[in-house]
Amino acid sequence: MKTENYMKINFLSLSQNETFARTVISAFCLPLNPSLSELNEIKTAVSEAVTNAVVHGYPDGAGEIEMSAQTSDNKLHIEISDKGIGIENLSQAMEPFYTTKPDEERSGMGFTVMQTFMEDVEIISEPNKGTKVIMNKTITLK
Repeated sequence: MKTENYMKINFLSLSQNETFARTVISAFCLPLNPSLSELNEIKTAVSEAVTNAVVHGYPDGAGEIEMSAQTSDNKLHIEISDKGIGIENLSQAMEPFYTTKPDEERSGMGFTVMQTFMEDVEIISEPNKGTKVIMNKTITLK
């Protein structure tokens, strides 16, 4: 895959940085000329991944989140990672409606939303080492 463009940013796992991540990924993928629907899907998937890192990756305080993206032809590749507590039981965490924070009104639909809006989603996680979310989407050529 020949990379046409690439970016990487690091930011603190603060809830207000979810909006920052959405804005950055929107600006980055605009040259691909996504439809409004595709753009909203990408922003929502990024929001879910960043929110998971903020809420679950660093439950005891702020840590660092890294977001990188690259484009090739009409394809977008996004990686969002943290060095937080990781996910002990990944298959359980991937189940719709599963949440470790029901007292905080979490729906447990983050991974399901990512899988719905992106072509493929891969989650790599190791307890006490962190989590990486890898997402790909092909933008419809117009």
